[in-house]
Amino acid sequence: MDLARRFDVTPSAMAPPDEERHPAPAGKRRKSRAGLAFIAPFGALFALVFIVPILYAAYLSLFQDKLVGGTTFVGFANYGKLFRDPQFWDGVGRVVRFTLVQVPIMLFFSMALALALDSMRVHGTRFMRATIFLPYAVPAIVSTLMWGFLLGVKYGLFGSLNRALGTDIDPFAPGTTLISIGLMVTWAFTGFNMLIFYAALKAVPRELYEAAAIDGANEFQVVRAIKLPALRGSLVVTIIFSIIGTFQMFNEPQILPTMVAGSGVTTFYTPNLYAYNLAFTGSQQGYAAALALVMAAITIAVAYAVQIRGLRNASHQ
Repeated sequence: MDLARRFDVTPSAMAPPDEERHPAPAGKRRKSRAGLAFIAPFGALFALVFIVPILYAAYLSLFQDKLVGGTTFVGFANYGKLFRDPQFWDGVGRVVRFTLVQVPIMLFFSMALALALDSMRVHGTRFMRATIFLPYAVPAIVSTLMWGFLLGVKYGLFGSLNRALGTDIDPFAPGTTLISIGLMVTWAFTGFNMLIFYAALKAVPRELYEAAAIDGANEFQVVRAIKLPALRGSLVVTIIFSIIGTFQMFNEPQILPTMVAGSGVTTFYTPNLYAYNLAFTGSQQGYAAALALVMAAITIAVAYAVQIRGLRNASHQ
């Protein structure tokens, strides 16, 4: 006689506990619904302002507006035309050169200012921190207008210096316009990157500084052995943000031609400006959408490569 019959217990009652299926507790189901309710507004807004525009741009990139026939489906012809467009590659090359020069200079100043503020040798640290960050709060359009008036040769500082010294220095000459734009961007975003570096320095445990002081390390050795290694993670973040920002450069080259004559800024000076002029001046929305998607892919690829490189270097430390 088996155990089920001997003790008058049905076989189903002897099933192991892990084979029994218990319904989820009511409290857990309520928490799940509450979590979904909290993320639903973000999900809807994210889809509305991010996913839907990308899908719509991809849809537009497959069409072309023609004088005869109206809007026509052309498939991937816009992408093929874009890769053969010398004006597009001229703008991409200019943005890449700008990034390779401007970003390291800006991040160097940002890091130097963060190290200076963290050294506790600067009086009025809070005031200096707010003052350095203040340009970031100025809208890009206002900043461009301000620098346009400041550097303009007709009514600006350099105009007054040229008249006083008899010189002919033009910061917005075709060969120096990109340098002037770099000055504007550096002035605007140095404070933002400085705060990222400064926050990373404040996260360093004070015990490391105390141990370094006991070992007799001077300030330069502390910076080299403790502070700079602590800035590696934040450096990767600032590089990614800076690359994304420079690849999206638009306000400065779009406003300057209205203020300064002969600046050398063309309708395809940067990829974003080229896409804007194609869409709203040339009525080539499909081609502009293809350009925007290609630039987004390039920006994502470059930012991802920088992130992977930064993580790989951090893992080897």
